[in-house]
Amino acid sequence: MAELVEVASNLKFPEGPIAMPDGTVILVEMFGPRLSRVHPDGTVETIAEVPGGPNGAAIGPDGAAYVANNGARFTMVENDGLMFPGPTTPGKYLGGRISKVDIDTGEVTDLYTECDGKKLVAPNDLVFDDQGGFYFTDHGMTEDEDRMAHLTGIYYAKADGSSIKEIVFPAHEPNGIGLSPDGTILYWAETWTGRVMRRKITGPGEVEEVDMVDPWQCLYGLPGFQLLDSLGVDGDGNVCVATLVNGGITVISPDGELVDFVAADDVLTTNICFGGDDLRTAFITLSGTGKLMKMQWPRPGAKLNYLNT
Repeated sequence: MAELVEVASNLKFPEGPIAMPDGTVILVEMFGPRLSRVHPDGTVETIAEVPGGPNGAAIGPDGAAYVANNGARFTMVENDGLMFPGPTTPGKYLGGRISKVDIDTGEVTDLYTECDGKKLVAPNDLVFDDQGGFYFTDHGMTEDEDRMAHLTGIYYAKADGSSIKEIVFPAHEPNGIGLSPDGTILYWAETWTGRVMRRKITGPGEVEEVDMVDPWQCLYGLPGFQLLDSLGVDGDGNVCVATLVNGGITVISPDGELVDFVAADDVLTTNICFGGDDLRTAFITLSGTGKLMKMQWPRPGAKLNYLNT
Protein backbone atom coordinates (compact mmCIF):
# COMPACT_ATOMS: atom_id res chain seq x y z
CA MET A 1 0.00 0.00 0.00
CA ALA A 2 1.31 3.46 -0.91
CA GLU A 3 2.11 6.01 1.78
CA LEU A 4 -0.08 8.95 2.73
CA VAL A 5 1.22 12.29 1.48
CA GLU A 6 0.15 15.62 2.97
CA VAL A 7 -1.68 17.97 0.59
CA ALA A 8 -2.74 20.72 3.01
CA SER A 9 -2.70 21.48 6.74
CA ASN A 10 -4.08 23.98 9.26
CA LEU A 11 -7.64 23.22 8.17
CA LYS A 12 -10.44 23.68 10.71
CA PHE A 13 -11.80 20.12 10.86
CA PRO A 14 -11.89 19.23 7.15
CA GLU A 15 -14.64 16.93 5.88
CA GLY A 16 -16.64 16.18 2.74
CA PRO A 17 -13.80 16.17 0.18
CA ILE A 18 -14.70 16.39 -3.52
CA ALA A 19 -11.94 15.71 -6.06
CA MET A 20 -12.59 18.18 -8.88
CA PRO A 21 -11.68 17.67 -12.56
CA ASP A 22 -9.15 20.53 -12.44
CA GLY A 23 -7.06 18.76 -9.77
CA THR A 24 -8.29 20.82 -6.83
CA VAL A 25 -10.23 19.39 -3.89
CA ILE A 26 -13.29 21.14 -2.52
CA LEU A 27 -14.05 20.40 1.12
CA VAL A 28 -15.84 21.81 4.12
CA GLU A 29 -14.15 23.12 7.24
CA MET A 30 -16.72 22.41 9.93
CA PHE A 31 -15.19 24.77 12.45
CA GLY A 32 -14.38 27.42 9.82
CA PRO A 33 -17.23 27.35 9.14
CA ARG A 34 -16.70 27.48 5.39
CA LEU A 35 -16.45 25.72 2.06
CA SER A 36 -12.86 25.74 0.81
CA ARG A 37 -10.86 24.79 -2.26
CA VAL A 38 -7.46 23.12 -1.82
CA HIS A 39 -5.02 23.49 -4.71
CA PRO A 40 -2.44 20.83 -5.61
CA ASP A 41 0.34 23.01 -4.15
CA GLY A 42 -1.41 23.05 -0.76
CA THR A 43 -2.78 26.58 -0.91
CA VAL A 44 -6.32 26.97 0.40
CA GLU A 45 -8.90 29.50 -0.74
CA THR A 46 -12.31 30.17 0.76
CA ILE A 47 -15.22 29.60 -1.62
CA ALA A 48 -17.86 30.72 0.87
CA GLU A 49 -18.45 31.24 4.55
CA VAL A 50 -21.21 28.78 5.51
CA PRO A 51 -22.96 29.68 8.79
CA GLY A 52 -23.58 26.71 11.07
CA GLY A 53 -21.59 23.52 10.72
CA PRO A 54 -20.87 22.36 7.17
CA ASN A 55 -20.35 18.62 7.52
CA GLY A 56 -20.46 17.01 4.07
CA ALA A 57 -20.59 18.14 0.45
CA ALA A 58 -21.36 16.93 -3.07
CA ILE A 59 -21.60 18.46 -6.54
CA GLY A 60 -25.13 18.58 -7.93
CA PRO A 61 -26.55 18.53 -11.46
CA ASP A 62 -26.22 22.33 -11.77
CA GLY A 63 -22.54 22.32 -10.78
CA ALA A 64 -23.23 23.85 -7.36
CA ALA A 65 -21.95 22.35 -4.12
CA TYR A 66 -24.66 20.97 -1.88
CA VAL A 67 -23.72 20.97 1.79
CA ALA A 68 -25.07 18.87 4.65
CA ASN A 69 -25.05 21.48 7.42
CA ASN A 70 -25.42 20.40 11.06
CA GLY A 71 -26.27 23.96 12.11
CA ALA A 72 -23.37 24.20 14.60
CA ARG A 73 -24.54 21.07 16.37
CA PHE A 74 -20.91 20.57 17.53
CA THR A 75 -18.53 22.89 19.38
CA MET A 76 -14.81 22.55 18.78
CA VAL A 77 -12.88 21.11 21.71
CA GLU A 78 -9.09 20.97 21.68
CA ASN A 79 -7.32 18.15 23.49
CA ASP A 80 -3.67 17.20 23.22
CA GLY A 81 -3.26 19.24 20.07
CA LEU A 82 -6.27 17.69 18.30
CA MET A 83 -9.64 19.14 17.33
CA PHE A 84 -12.70 17.22 18.50
CA PRO A 85 -16.43 17.81 17.93
CA GLY A 86 -17.77 18.59 21.41
CA PRO A 87 -21.28 19.22 22.77
CA THR A 88 -23.55 21.90 21.39
CA THR A 89 -23.03 25.39 22.79
CA PRO A 90 -26.40 26.91 23.82
CA GLY A 91 -27.29 29.89 21.69
CA LYS A 92 -25.02 28.96 18.78
CA TYR A 93 -27.02 26.12 17.28
CA LEU A 94 -28.84 27.36 14.16
CA GLY A 95 -30.75 24.21 13.29
CA GLY A 96 -29.87 21.61 10.68
CA ARG A 97 -30.20 22.36 6.97
CA ILE A 98 -29.15 21.48 3.47
CA SER A 99 -27.30 24.44 1.98
CA LYS A 100 -26.50 25.12 -1.66
CA VAL A 101 -23.31 26.99 -2.55
CA ASP A 102 -22.54 28.57 -5.92
CA ILE A 103 -18.83 27.72 -6.20
CA ASP A 104 -18.23 30.60 -8.63
CA THR A 105 -19.88 33.42 -6.67
CA GLY A 106 -19.87 32.01 -3.13
CA GLU A 107 -23.60 32.62 -2.73
CA VAL A 108 -25.12 30.39 -0.03
CA THR A 109 -28.79 29.38 -0.11
CA ASP A 110 -30.59 27.24 2.46
CA LEU A 111 -32.51 24.67 0.44
CA TYR A 112 -34.16 22.55 3.16
CA THR A 113 -34.57 23.07 6.91
CA GLU A 114 -37.43 20.63 7.60
CA CYS A 115 -39.28 17.61 6.28
CA ASP A 116 -43.07 17.34 6.59
CA GLY A 117 -43.05 20.01 9.28
CA LYS A 118 -40.30 18.31 11.31
CA LYS A 119 -37.08 20.28 11.59
CA LEU A 120 -33.86 18.73 10.38
CA VAL A 121 -31.50 18.28 13.33
CA ALA A 122 -27.95 17.79 12.06
CA PRO A 123 -27.54 16.72 8.41
CA ASN A 124 -24.15 15.05 8.06
CA ASP A 125 -23.46 13.72 4.56
CA LEU A 126 -25.11 13.38 1.15
CA VAL A 127 -24.80 11.61 -2.20
CA PHE A 128 -26.48 12.31 -5.57
CA ASP A 129 -28.23 9.77 -7.76
CA ASP A 130 -28.57 10.14 -11.54
CA GLN A 131 -32.13 11.45 -11.33
CA GLY A 132 -31.38 14.91 -9.92
CA GLY A 133 -31.93 13.93 -6.32
CA PHE A 134 -29.77 13.17 -3.32
CA TYR A 135 -29.84 10.94 -0.26
CA PHE A 136 -28.64 12.38 3.04
CA THR A 137 -28.20 11.44 6.68
CA ASP A 138 -29.29 13.33 9.78
CA HIS A 139 -26.93 12.61 12.67
CA GLY A 140 -29.28 13.84 15.39
CA MET A 141 -28.60 15.42 18.77
CA THR A 142 -27.42 13.15 21.59
CA GLU A 143 -27.65 15.74 24.38
CA ASP A 144 -31.22 16.70 23.51
CA GLU A 145 -33.84 16.43 26.27
CA ASP A 146 -35.40 13.68 24.19
CA ARG A 147 -33.25 10.63 24.93
CA MET A 148 -34.21 9.14 21.60
CA ALA A 149 -33.03 12.17 19.58
CA HIS A 150 -30.05 10.14 18.32
CA LEU A 151 -32.52 7.95 16.41
CA THR A 152 -33.07 9.86 13.20
CA GLY A 153 -33.51 9.00 9.54
CA ILE A 154 -32.28 8.83 5.99
CA TYR A 155 -33.80 11.36 3.58
CA TYR A 156 -34.20 11.88 -0.14
CA ALA A 157 -34.55 15.33 -1.68
CA LYS A 158 -34.53 17.00 -5.08
CA ALA A 159 -31.73 19.42 -5.94
CA ASP A 160 -34.22 22.00 -7.20
CA GLY A 161 -35.75 22.36 -3.74
CA SER A 162 -39.11 20.93 -4.82
CA SER A 163 -39.44 17.91 -2.53
CA ILE A 164 -37.99 16.11 0.47
CA LYS A 165 -39.03 12.93 2.25
CA GLU A 166 -37.82 10.55 4.93
CA ILE A 167 -37.16 7.09 3.46
CA VAL A 168 -35.63 5.17 6.40
CA PHE A 169 -36.47 5.35 10.10
CA PRO A 170 -34.95 4.71 12.53
CA ALA A 171 -31.24 5.05 11.93
CA HIS A 172 -28.82 5.27 14.86
CA GLU A 173 -26.78 8.50 14.46
CA PRO A 174 -26.21 7.93 10.72
CA ASN A 175 -23.10 9.55 9.29
CA GLY A 176 -21.52 8.77 5.88
CA ILE A 177 -23.69 7.75 2.93
CA GLY A 178 -22.97 6.37 -0.54
CA LEU A 179 -24.27 4.42 -3.53
CA SER A 180 -23.09 1.23 -5.18
CA PRO A 181 -21.47 1.80 -8.60
CA ASP A 182 -24.68 0.75 -10.41
CA GLY A 183 -26.84 2.92 -8.14
CA THR A 184 -28.96 0.05 -6.85
CA ILE A 185 -27.74 -0.14 -3.24
CA LEU A 186 -27.72 2.65 -0.65
CA TYR A 187 -25.11 2.43 2.11
CA TRP A 188 -24.76 4.46 5.28
CA ALA A 189 -22.55 4.27 8.36
CA GLU A 190 -23.77 4.51 11.95
CA THR A 191 -21.19 6.25 14.11
CA TRP A 192 -21.67 4.75 17.55
CA THR A 193 -22.85 1.27 16.60
CA GLY A 194 -19.86 0.82 14.27
CA ARG A 195 -22.11 -0.66 11.59
CA VAL A 196 -22.44 -0.10 7.86
CA MET A 197 -26.08 -0.45 6.81
CA ARG A 198 -27.63 -0.95 3.38
CA ARG A 199 -30.94 -0.92 1.52
CA LYS A 200 -31.89 -1.91 -2.00
CA ILE A 201 -33.09 1.02 -4.08
CA THR A 202 -36.31 0.27 -5.97
CA GLY A 203 -36.71 3.69 -7.61
CA PRO A 204 -35.56 7.30 -7.19
CA GLY A 205 -35.90 8.00 -3.48
CA GLU A 206 -37.51 4.60 -2.87
CA VAL A 207 -35.93 1.76 -0.89
CA GLU A 208 -37.03 -1.80 -0.20
CA GLU A 209 -38.80 -2.30 3.08
CA VAL A 210 -37.07 -4.75 5.42
CA ASP A 211 -37.96 -6.26 8.75
CA MET A 212 -36.04 -4.77 11.66
CA VAL A 213 -34.54 -8.19 12.43
CA ASP A 214 -33.58 -8.84 8.80
CA PRO A 215 -29.76 -9.22 8.84
CA TRP A 216 -29.50 -8.14 5.18
CA GLN A 217 -29.76 -4.48 6.15
CA CYS A 218 -26.45 -4.66 8.08
CA LEU A 219 -23.51 -5.03 5.70
CA TYR A 220 -20.80 -5.18 8.37
CA GLY A 221 -20.23 -4.42 12.04
CA LEU A 222 -16.77 -3.52 13.30
CA PRO A 223 -15.49 -5.30 16.42
CA GLY A 224 -14.43 -3.56 19.62
CA PHE A 225 -14.59 0.18 20.19
CA GLN A 226 -14.39 1.52 16.66
CA LEU A 227 -16.65 4.34 15.51
CA LEU A 228 -17.58 5.23 11.95
CA ASP A 229 -17.66 8.50 10.05
CA SER A 230 -18.12 9.18 6.33
CA LEU A 231 -17.54 6.81 3.44
CA GLY A 232 -16.74 6.40 -0.24
CA VAL A 233 -17.37 3.51 -2.62
CA ASP A 234 -14.77 2.16 -5.04
CA GLY A 235 -15.29 0.85 -8.55
CA ASP A 236 -15.52 -2.75 -7.33
CA GLY A 237 -18.36 -1.81 -5.00
CA ASN A 238 -16.29 -1.96 -1.83
CA VAL A 239 -17.40 0.43 0.92
CA CYS A 240 -14.43 2.44 2.18
CA VAL A 241 -15.52 3.83 5.53
CA ALA A 242 -13.55 6.28 7.64
CA THR A 243 -12.93 4.72 11.02
CA LEU A 244 -12.57 6.73 14.21
CA VAL A 245 -10.51 5.81 17.29
CA ASN A 246 -8.65 3.16 15.30
CA GLY A 247 -7.84 5.93 12.82
CA GLY A 248 -7.97 4.80 9.19
CA ILE A 249 -10.10 3.52 6.33
CA THR A 250 -11.88 0.17 6.67
CA VAL A 251 -12.64 -1.46 3.31
CA ILE A 252 -15.68 -3.78 3.21
CA SER A 253 -16.75 -5.85 0.20
CA PRO A 254 -20.34 -5.69 -1.12
CA ASP A 255 -20.68 -9.22 0.29
CA GLY A 256 -19.92 -7.99 3.80
CA GLU A 257 -16.33 -9.23 4.06
CA LEU A 258 -13.39 -7.25 5.45
CA VAL A 259 -11.07 -6.48 2.54
CA ASP A 260 -8.47 -4.19 4.10
CA PHE A 261 -7.69 -1.56 6.68
CA VAL A 262 -5.54 1.44 5.78
CA ALA A 263 -4.12 3.12 8.86
CA ALA A 264 -3.86 6.91 9.11
CA ASP A 265 -2.09 8.89 11.79
CA ASP A 266 -5.23 10.52 13.21
CA VAL A 267 -7.90 9.09 15.51
CA LEU A 268 -10.37 11.34 13.69
CA THR A 269 -9.94 10.03 10.16
CA THR A 270 -13.25 11.21 8.74
CA ASN A 271 -13.66 10.82 4.99
CA ILE A 272 -12.33 9.59 1.65
CA CYS A 273 -12.95 10.48 -1.98
CA PHE A 274 -11.34 9.45 -5.26
CA GLY A 275 -9.84 11.60 -7.99
CA GLY A 276 -7.20 11.82 -10.70
CA ASP A 277 -7.53 10.70 -14.31
CA ASP A 278 -7.88 7.06 -13.29
CA LEU A 279 -9.78 7.70 -10.02
CA ARG A 280 -7.01 5.93 -8.12
CA THR A 281 -5.88 8.91 -6.07
CA ALA A 282 -7.56 8.70 -2.68
CA PHE A 283 -7.98 11.96 -0.78
CA ILE A 284 -8.45 11.42 2.95
CA THR A 285 -9.42 13.99 5.59
CA LEU A 286 -7.66 13.83 8.95
CA SER A 287 -9.91 16.13 10.93
CA GLY A 288 -8.26 15.97 14.34
CA THR A 289 -4.96 17.27 12.96
CA GLY A 290 -6.62 19.46 10.30
CA LYS A 291 -5.01 17.84 7.26
CA LEU A 292 -5.93 16.70 3.78
CA MET A 293 -3.86 13.72 2.67
CA LYS A 294 -3.60 11.72 -0.53
CA MET A 295 -2.34 8.30 -1.60
CA GLN A 296 -2.48 5.89 -4.51
CA TRP A 297 -5.36 3.49 -3.97
CA PRO A 298 -5.17 -0.14 -5.14
CA ARG A 299 -8.51 0.16 -6.94
CA PRO A 300 -10.21 3.05 -8.78
CA GLY A 301 -13.05 4.81 -7.07
CA ALA A 302 -16.61 4.64 -8.32
CA LYS A 303 -17.63 7.51 -10.61
CA LEU A 304 -19.89 10.08 -8.98
CA ASN A 305 -22.90 11.50 -10.74
CA TYR A 306 -22.48 15.10 -12.01
CA LEU A 307 -18.74 15.10 -11.38
CA ASN A 308 -16.72 14.70 -14.57
CA THR A 309 -13.54 13.17 -13.14
